[in-house]
Amino acid sequence: MGSIDGLDLGTFGVWTFDFEYQPAARLRASIQELEERGWRAFWIPELLGREALTHAGYLLSCTERMHVINGIAQIWSREARWTYGAALLLADAYPNRHVLGLGFGDARPGTKPMAAMIEYLDELDALKTPNPTPKAPMHRLLAAYGPKMLELARDRAAGAHVYHVNVGHTAQAREILGPDAFLGVEHAVLFESDPGKARAIAREHLHPYLNTRYNIAKFRRLGYAEEELTDGGSDRFVDDLVFWGDLDTIAEKLHTHVEAGADHVGVQVIGIEPGRSAMPYWRLLGDALLPRSAGA
Repeated sequence: MGSIDGLDLGTFGVWTFDFEYQPAARLRASIQELEERGWRAFWIPELLGREALTHAGYLLSCTERMHVINGIAQIWSREARWTYGAALLLADAYPNRHVLGLGFGDARPGTKPMAAMIEYLDELDALKTPNPTPKAPMHRLLAAYGPKMLELARDRAAGAHVYHVNVGHTAQAREILGPDAFLGVEHAVLFESDPGKARAIAREHLHPYLNTRYNIAKFRRLGYAEEELTDGGSDRFVDDLVFWGDLDTIAEKLHTHVEAGADHVGVQVIGIEPGRSAMPYWRLLGDALLPRSAGA
């Protein structure tokens, strides 16, 4: 479990927006502690201002063993040649520790995600530069939800990264990807056992995703009826997309993705105020999810 192109990411990793709100020194201290505690994979998005490849390079420079995965680098943020050049340098500087996760990101009017991604991959694969060829290869994943994009991830990358999906989708994705392609699943968790409080926080987290046409279409494909996606989402929808409760409950639910076919689960702790750290929860999750010898 947790292997992509031979890289051992472990079965569980850290997926977080937290680093968007913290200064560089705090990022360094946090990711070094996570590495010391046995976490092997750290996933970062590109949404709130920090450029994906620069961010990945800094985190790699702060660690010795941690794998840093872009989840995702948006294809609109830079031309293919600059993505290629940056990923090439990271592959050379940090062999087998960086994974370039590419995704469509925010929808652009009049643009079809599949066509845009295929064009971008074609440009990447055709590029030649005078830069030195690293001994270790570049590794890439594609953000994918629907069958066609999952097939593209299987055929043109090492596999797929999926965000905000239920366990049923994980099983469907594994069937499409086949036994060999990597499947990395992000899932949000919340350390709150009161149902009312938990669902209120979860709905606040999910609110932006229930107000974009692209995400609503995705949730419909996941099997939710129209009425389950209004007024903040039904209890079933919220409970499927955010695992809440105590540590044992959360850990048990996260393992259901693995049982459904995920190679790796990137765990996103929510309910943290911007600028504060989820580190206390990463410590607890590490004790529950990582092999006992990993953090020793």
